[in-house]
Amino acid sequence: MTAPIRPQPGILDIALYQGGASKIDGHDDPLKLSSNENPFGPSPAAVEAMGRALTDSHRYPSTDHGPLRAAISEVYGLDCERVICGVGSDEVIHFLCQAYAGPGDEVLYTEHGFGMYRISALAAGARAVQVPEAERRVDLDALIGGLSERTRLVFIANPANPTATMLQSGAVERLADALPDQCLLVLDGAYAEFADGYDGGRALVDKRNNVVMTRTFSKAYGLGGLRVGYGYGPGHVIDTLNRIRGPFNLSGLALAGAEAAVRDRDWVAMCIRVNTDERARLTGGLRQLGIDCDDSFANFVLARFADEAEADAADAYLKSQGVIVRAPKSYGLPHCLRITVGRPEDNDRVLAALASFKGAE
Repeated sequence: MTAPIRPQPGILDIALYQGGASKIDGHDDPLKLSSNENPFGPSPAAVEAMGRALTDSHRYPSTDHGPLRAAISEVYGLDCERVICGVGSDEVIHFLCQAYAGPGDEVLYTEHGFGMYRISALAAGARAVQVPEAERRVDLDALIGGLSERTRLVFIANPANPTATMLQSGAVERLADALPDQCLLVLDGAYAEFADGYDGGRALVDKRNNVVMTRTFSKAYGLGGLRVGYGYGPGHVIDTLNRIRGPFNLSGLALAGAEAAVRDRDWVAMCIRVNTDERARLTGGLRQLGIDCDDSFANFVLARFADEAEADAADAYLKSQGVIVRAPKSYGLPHCLRITVGRPEDNDRVLAALASFKGAE
């Protein structure tokens, strides 16, 4: 009798990733605030570019993503040769684990860190090591204390998801200084555009050889459905990642849409400006209702309730009103609800529903 067919070690330890819900029974058109999507959608210029690209769907896309990398470099002041594009920043995270971690190695991430860090580490056969946070914030001392000679990658989302808190640049540099040899620090900047004045880690990447940053077009640029992201790092890292990147990992449609989106600076500036104003209003409104929340540096707010039971009840009530938010229980925050900052009318609806819920308690 032959031995059973088994996958590589670590893969069966992966719990399937659960995205934000999008449907509610009994509601044909619910308000979805569960996935931190841009409520205004993509730039009209991106929509137009994608329409034109459809006529070339019989052609293979470019393998080097040259025009998109050039646009990213122009807008963000990056070295074009040190940019790699992926199927969302998730794929770049996966490339990093595939290239730099394996059996016997460790990948560090924080207590409430993005779920893909653990998934990609386990898929590479590495050990995923979680270190505690301090009041929903990255605990720098805990991270440094978790480093070992086996640590190959350290992942930090900055601003963080699902907490929306942020580690300041001086603390990040201190962590980079503490890394052992053969270890990379990865700064996941999926929400960097929403943190005023933050460069996503670009300056740190440019002066070190052990820091990589990742960014996405899924949030501020409203292109979550296209799946486009990128990484920026030292030349030796980007060269390595390109050796394992599939030659046609991004479609022609995705490349055209993302290039037009990044060049439409007025559209994204408008989206960020509205988010900043509405984020402050949503935060203030929640606090007035007695619902605690930290200052947010992203496009969502993490609302904290008295306990898990109250959070569950609030979630159920919002659903009864046709509003979908995210219950981040898998991130160790069972007493919280993560609420995407929507349009003014969306946030009015959320606050009115929660006011009614609190009044009925």
